[in-house]
Amino acid sequence: MAEVKVFYDRVGNTLTVWFGDPHDEHICEETGDEVILIKDQSGRVIGFERLNFSIAALEPLRVAFETVAV
Repeated sequence: MAEVKVFYDRVGNTLTVWFGDPHDEHICEETGDEVILIKDQSGRVIGFERLNFSIAALEPLRVAFETVAV
């Protein structure tokens, strides 16, 4: 089973999601929509970071995933 890591930084207002090994990070590419794609050395996206992300202080961070066949 694949592992997804989700990190929310309330101080920096960022949400970072990894679906690959963070140690494989090689380059980042800004999409222009306050989203940064994190890529490995072969150019495969292994995660992303959402800038200016915030939720209410007392609201829990909820994450839902859906799988698709490729």
